[in-house]
Amino acid sequence: MNTKKLFLAAAIAASPLFAQVSAKVEVPYVAFPVKMGAGFDEVQANCLMCHSFGYIINQGKQSKKFWRGKVNKMIVHFKAPINQKSADIITAYLFEHYGNGQEK
Repeated sequence: MNTKKLFLAAAIAASPLFAQVSAKVEVPYVAFPVKMGAGFDEVQANCLMCHSFGYIINQGKQSKKFWRGKVNKMIVHFKAPINQKSADIITAYLFEHYGNGQEK
């Protein structure tokens, strides 16, 4: 890559650093209806540090297998530091409060 192209690529990559907004920007607050119960402390400690409760609610009512798959995905693909005991508790909480009553 020649130096002109390299300089252009660097300038384009750095351009967002110079963006300015003169108006006050307010991020809207969205309150999600959280169901309290056994296991919520595990959800709060292991899930809500990375994403909002909206991620859980927006999945809709799902099976126990679905919820376990989501917990496993967070552990395997996103490297969430959740141990087996906590994973079981989180899955049980999600299924109890956001489940459809079906195992599969």
